[in-house]
Amino acid sequence: MAIIENSTGISDEAAIAELNAAFAAQKKAFAADRTPTAATRKARIQTVMEMVRAHRHPIHDALAADFGSHPKGASDLIEMLGVLGRAQYALDHLEEWMRPQPRHADPALMGQSEVYIQPQAKGVIGNIVPWNFPFDIALGPMIDMLGAGNRVMIKPSDYTPASAELLRTMIGEYFPADLAYVAVGGLELARAFSKLPLDHLLYTGSPNVGREIMAAAAPNLTPVTLELGGKCPTVMTAGSVTRENVGTVIGTKIIKNGQMCISVDHVYVPREDVADFTDHARAFMAEAAPDYAKTSECTGIISDRHLARLSGMLEEVGAVAPLIALEENAATDPETRRMPMHLVIDPPSDTAVMRDEIFGPIMPIIPYDRLEDVIDRINAGERPLAVYVFSEDEEQIARVLDQTTTGGAAVNLCAIQGGLPSLGFGGTGNSGMGRHHGEDGFREFSNPRGVVVKKGDVNLNLFWSPYDKAARLVEDTMSATVQG
Repeated sequence: MAIIENSTGISDEAAIAELNAAFAAQKKAFAADRTPTAATRKARIQTVMEMVRAHRHPIHDALAADFGSHPKGASDLIEMLGVLGRAQYALDHLEEWMRPQPRHADPALMGQSEVYIQPQAKGVIGNIVPWNFPFDIALGPMIDMLGAGNRVMIKPSDYTPASAELLRTMIGEYFPADLAYVAVGGLELARAFSKLPLDHLLYTGSPNVGREIMAAAAPNLTPVTLELGGKCPTVMTAGSVTRENVGTVIGTKIIKNGQMCISVDHVYVPREDVADFTDHARAFMAEAAPDYAKTSECTGIISDRHLARLSGMLEEVGAVAPLIALEENAATDPETRRMPMHLVIDPPSDTAVMRDEIFGPIMPIIPYDRLEDVIDRINAGERPLAVYVFSEDEEQIARVLDQTTTGGAAVNLCAIQGGLPSLGFGGTGNSGMGRHHGEDGFREFSNPRGVVVKKGDVNLNLFWSPYDKAARLVEDTMSATVQG
C-alpha cells in the first residue's frame, strides 16, 4: 500500500491502524454493555442535539468551504434542524420502540407462554456518508443507531474535507471513541472501512459504489443498508401544470442546486402543456430566486470534476435539443462553482442527461401523449428512489403509484418524504435496500430477537420421539383444514 497523507495529515496506513484500533475498542465496549437503558440511549441522543446546537456557525463555514458557495439557510434547515427534529422524534418515541412486541402462539400447544420480539442492539454499526449532506446523513442515522443501543463508526466523504474534519472534531469532543468515532481519509481508508466485520453497514451514494460496498461486506456476512439514489421522475398530469405546481418542482430542484438523491431528475409533461411549464418555470425563478446563480443562495457544485461532468452534459444535449436557461445572462462561475438552472426539452434517450443521474441544475422536460406511455417508460428503467405525481384526479394518482415501484413517493409535492422523521426512507432495487428514519431506522439497526417464555403447561412433547402420539393430532388437523 502506498503511504499517502490524507486530509488529517497522517498516512492512510496510520489512519487504517487507528480505524482498526477504534473498531476493536467499540467491540470491547459493546461486549461490556449490550443492553443500554432507555435513559442512557436518550442521554446519547441529547448529546448529539447539544453538539449540533453548539456548532451552528462552524457547520456553516465548513459547508461553504467544501462547496465553494452554500446558503446558510439551507445549512440550518437541513443539516441542523433536520437532525434536531429527528433526534426529538426519537426521544419522544424511543421507549415505545424498545418495548417487546407480543406475537400470537396457539394456546393448545404453548399454553399461557409469552411469545414476543425483543429489539436487541446489533453492536458496532458503520456509516459511509456521502458528500452532499455531510452532517445530516452522518448524524441523522447516528440517532437511529444510538437509539437502538449501538456503537457508531462514521466515514465521511473525502470530497468534503472541511466538513469531515469538523465532524471528527465535534464527535471527538462529545463522545468517547469507543461509542462514536469518525474516520477521516481517502479511498484506501474507505475500502478498509467497508471490509471491517461490522454488525451492520449503512452506505449512501451511487449504485456502482454500492455494489462494491456490498461485495466488500459479503465475506463478513455484514448486513447492509444501501441508499443509492437514481433518476427520480416527476409526472405532471393533464391540468396540473399550474404556477404553484411548477414552482414546487423548480423550488425542489434548486435545493442544493440539484445535488440531492431525491431531487427531481426529469419531468413528464403533457405535450400541449410544455410551453406553459417553461413559462411558469421562468416566472418562478424571476420572482422567487432572482439572479439565483449569482448569489450565495446557490450551492456550488461540489468539485471541478463534477462541474466539468455537468457542463459536458449541457454541451452534448445542447447540440441536439432545445436548452432553456431559467435566468437571463446567467453563467457558471468557476471560482464558486455556481451553475445556473437549465431545462432541456425532449432530449434524445441516448444523451447523458437521460442515461445518467444528473445530480445538478439540469432538468429534462419530456412531452407525452398518454399516461400509460409514461408508466411504461418509468418501469422500463431501473427502480427510482422516488416518484412524484401532480394531479387532482385520484384515479390518475393511483395509476402512477400502483403501477410503478419506487423507494418513496409524493403527491403534489416533491422530496418531502425524505425529510419527515416519522417516515422510513430508502430505496428498492437499483436505488437501494433497507430503511432509516424514525421507527424504521430503529428497527433497521436492531436485531429482532424472537423470545419464548414458558408459562404453565405446554405440549412440546408432541415433537419428541416416538411420534405415535402426534398422529391423531395431525390427522384431525388436516381433516379440519380440508373441511374448512
